[in-house]
Amino acid sequence: MDTRWFRRFGEPLAEAPRLLCFPHAGGAASAYAPMARRLSPVIDVVAIQYPGRQDRRNEAPADGILDLATRIADGIDLEDPRPLAFFGHSMGALVAFETARVLHGRSARAPVRLFLSGRGAPGPDPNPHDRLTDDAAVLAAVRNLGGTDASFLDDPELLAMVLPTLRADYGALAAYRCTAGPALNSPFTVLVGDSDPVVPVASVHGWARHTRQDNDVLVLAGGHFYLSERLDEVCAIVTGRLTTLSGGSSGIPDLGPIGSVGRRTEAGAGRTQAASGAGDAAAEGEPGRRDQRTAGSAVA
Repeated sequence: MDTRWFRRFGEPLAEAPRLLCFPHAGGAASAYAPMARRLSPVIDVVAIQYPGRQDRRNEAPADGILDLATRIADGIDLEDPRPLAFFGHSMGALVAFETARVLHGRSARAPVRLFLSGRGAPGPDPNPHDRLTDDAAVLAAVRNLGGTDASFLDDPELLAMVLPTLRADYGALAAYRCTAGPALNSPFTVLVGDSDPVVPVASVHGWARHTRQDNDVLVLAGGHFYLSERLDEVCAIVTGRLTTLSGGSSGIPDLGPIGSVGRRTEAGAGRTQAASGAGDAAAEGEPGRRDQRTAGSAVA
């Protein structure tokens, strides 16, 4: 495993299914450290470190979403026989989706499931929330999204560290267009916060047209970064879906309920489920260097 790109925060069991995690815009692999600690050792959480941030800050960022997806696909160990699933949040959802498309184009083994979080379905036109004209607009967007720690916005030193990453990531988002292509042969689980300021719940149902399999839509209490407050619920959703796909034989234990279900309806090709209540667990920040404070859920 190329440790420049792929990071582990625990020691998984030898038979643990792999969950490849794709960070949000401005984020880093360490954003998934709390999830990795929660799921270890029964799920092998492998978080991706994009170039241009943290210990890779001196590397040039990828040349857009498709270039990033291609480079990630190049590094995935497809000889590993264990099940492989993807989890991407916000921009990471697009990168995860396009990485799966690259693998599909190579006739490689498909991920057993894509978990697509905090992002409306992509289409041929750019998302209006991604078309930001300057640094001031980027920082205003970050403030609007909230998160567990946006204090770096008021710290000139930290802001200077993260601003180049934000520029590159939002530039990649603004340039991204979802081209026509065959639907994937992986089932989707789409997650969204019920009060997300930039991702209306209605916008996530379009993911169904990009898969030939099941498209499961789950609405959780919270905003764009509901993930930090609903970590236990999200982890239970992940383990439940992976256990189901493996026929219950993966050895993954029950990590608890995903919350009290408020409603369950059929919506197009997917199921919609509103979950709230149980499992509040604040995501922990990564200790260490000051720049690691920017790697949590404060940016998109």
